[in-house]
Amino acid sequence: MPAFREEGGSRVEPGTTDALAVRDQFPAIAGWHYLDSAVSAQKPQAVIDAITRAYAQDYASVHRGVYQRSADMTLAYEAARARAANLIGGAADEVIFTRGATEAINLVAQVLRKEDRSRVLLSALEHHSNIVPWQLAGYDIDVVPLTADGRIDLDAAERMISDQHRVVAFAHVSNVLGSILDGNRAAEIAHSKGALLLLDGCQSAPRLAVDVAAIGADFYAYSGHKLYGPTGIGVLWGRKDLLESMPPWAGGGAMIDRVTFERTTFMPPPQRFEAGTPHIVGGIGLAAAIDWVEAIGVKRLHAHEAALVAECRERLRGLGFVRLFGPEESAGIVSFEVDGVHPHDVGTILDDAGVAIRAGHHCAQPLMDLLGVPATCRASFAAHSDSSDIDALVDGLSQVKRIFG
Repeated sequence: MPAFREEGGSRVEPGTTDALAVRDQFPAIAGWHYLDSAVSAQKPQAVIDAITRAYAQDYASVHRGVYQRSADMTLAYEAARARAANLIGGAADEVIFTRGATEAINLVAQVLRKEDRSRVLLSALEHHSNIVPWQLAGYDIDVVPLTADGRIDLDAAERMISDQHRVVAFAHVSNVLGSILDGNRAAEIAHSKGALLLLDGCQSAPRLAVDVAAIGADFYAYSGHKLYGPTGIGVLWGRKDLLESMPPWAGGGAMIDRVTFERTTFMPPPQRFEAGTPHIVGGIGLAAAIDWVEAIGVKRLHAHEAALVAECRERLRGLGFVRLFGPEESAGIVSFEVDGVHPHDVGTILDDAGVAIRAGHHCAQPLMDLLGVPATCRASFAAHSDSSDIDALVDGLSQVKRIFG
């Protein structure tokens, strides 16, 4: 690990885990050690203010009003689309707003299948949201194994890919292990057989600098609420030529060109895939969250979380009764188990100590089966996290050990 990481001319040293100093911008975590950002991030005041202002002062529906406030809100909503695209290096007309990454993956799974390419290549660490949609769409699933340290085994993927695979769909960052995928190589493997690469970016969008074009991805999905934004808003980015070739997924208002009882024609992407009144304020809140993240710097956020992960793993390993999962250098996530204690019991005792972790299968039951455990404990970091959170976690785990012997 380098002695420091550079971002915007400032040093973020591994031992300086409070370098961002933004904790006071999160009103919901005062006096609380929140280590569950991988499931849903807390909201900075700037995002809360943007949502409040959108409802209290600026609200109007979009795309159809002839009055000024509707026009202004339409401009703000479409500017949010551009912000969501720019975050990952895409273009605004390549971004579809969805209810979340789950809906985004379902959309792709439902409209992409071709009978001569009925297989999808997944990995053993995928979230259920990147497994179940493919099952419902009727795909045959092939599962890429993991390396010894919990990364997707791309050597195995290269051996397994075939002309029958329509899609390769991998988590860019594992929500359990924090392991980071080599997206460029994944794209090369998929494209070598004419398959498309979909990346689940739920955990990577909040903490990695992503450029979908440079990676060579075909689709990329991420959710707003893990990116310090509101719930109920997500993003599906797709290559423009692919989106233009895809039929609508749901029908209704806003996605149509002309409707008769005999025939309907449709708008071009992205409107073609956004039936009904959209989550307008969700888009506004997501844009505010992206602005907030980019003001800090995504690379700086990643360095901050990487330093916390290194410190946390070292402290937990030193306890002597904790088993760690995943690679040493993970993206903001540390999964572990306490010898002889169920993760739910660990989580309950930690809650009494004012520490919030995730305890369960993390919507990754096949991965739990592979690890040979029913569940794990998971601490996940964010911009507001610092060494005091790790201190509280370690103290709480010592209490767990005292209680359970």
